Amino acid sequence: MRVARKRVTVYLDPHLHRGLKIKAAQTDRPLSALVNDAVQQSLREDAADLAAFDERAREPSLAFEDVLRDLKRRGKL
Repeated sequence: MRVARKRVTVYLDPHLHRGLKIKAAQTDRPLSALVNDAVQQSLREDAADLAAFDERAREPSLAFEDVLRDLKRRGKL
């Protein structure tokens, strides 16, 4: 099954574009595949970060000053 593709215009820094073209040639992959992979990876990282925030939202809040005082008391600072 073929995945539908959407054509977009993206403006890249010339050095980044050159690096992508070199990597595409070295890996024998289209430049668009490299960009798609990079965007997917970035979105996966964002999703993981959001999940971690959601998971930690139920943790109690601690005042920075209290944490700092505790670290000093325990000799960690």
